[in-house]
Amino acid sequence: MDSRQLRYFIAVYEQRNLSRAADQANVAQSALSHHIANLEAEFATPLFERKPRGMEPTAAGEREIKEGGSAIAGEISIGMANSGMKAIGVPLMRTVLAKYPNLKLSLTESLSGATLLHLMSSDVDLALVYNPPSEKDLIAEPVLEEQMFCVGTEKLIGKKGPITFEQVAQLPLILLRHGLSARALLDDPVPLKRLEANAILHLNSTSGMIGALTAGLGCTIATTHFVSEPLKARLLVAREVIEPRLSRTLYLCRLRNRPMTYVMEEMCRLIRSLIAEQVGRGAWEATLLI
Repeated sequence: MDSRQLRYFIAVYEQRNLSRAADQANVAQSALSHHIANLEAEFATPLFERKPRGMEPTAAGEREIKEGGSAIAGEISIGMANSGMKAIGVPLMRTVLAKYPNLKLSLTESLSGATLLHLMSSDVDLALVYNPPSEKDLIAEPVLEEQMFCVGTEKLIGKKGPITFEQVAQLPLILLRHGLSARALLDDPVPLKRLEANAILHLNSTSGMIGALTAGLGCTIATTHFVSEPLKARLLVAREVIEPRLSRTLYLCRLRNRPMTYVMEEMCRLIRSLIAEQVGRGAWEATLLI
């Protein structure tokens, strides 16, 4: 069974319907039916039971799905913006080591803009990126939205409670450097340009950012997830920004001209599942978009 056959088989298994499975796999329904028939001939047993309302996997079909982990082998490289690595990096590594012993996983962590460049240059196969630009060669699936806060010392930005965007714009701001990484800060480019114009420092380092904030050199716009440790230690405070509310969106990205392999599909499913789990248990304060 090659990767394409596996992809078609999984689509039918998940959708339980040839028409919906054909849409998911982006293939004609007749071609999908033909591939399933060929698979059943190859295994010399029915994999699905055809019913009036759809397709139900047989015992043999269920067995192929349960034993499918053994088919996950080879190499895959995944790039992650810092927040993505912080949230799901360890669970991803743990799952791959336990469930896919024949898969060689490579993880790259960087600022969102650099992560996107790694993907565009084919240094990684998949990437978690904030607010990627619209590119014809890029397939970007939104996975979650995060609210942005004004973060700094209490002495600099005041006590907890809402703060208007105009008030934030008057504070000494430290932001990510200009360029692709800056796009990761906000969904809306208009307030982003205003903040960039008033910034006293532009950094290309997450550790440098945390150090500058806790030292009281300035404040920034960030998620509570990004600064969770200094927030818990009460070294920093986070104030909700209003008028307008600020947010950013995380995307799971891949290149359009790179064929979607079975390993890539499985990793996409795993990444989505881990993100949903982290958000569901409150470890990642965000709104799921998947």
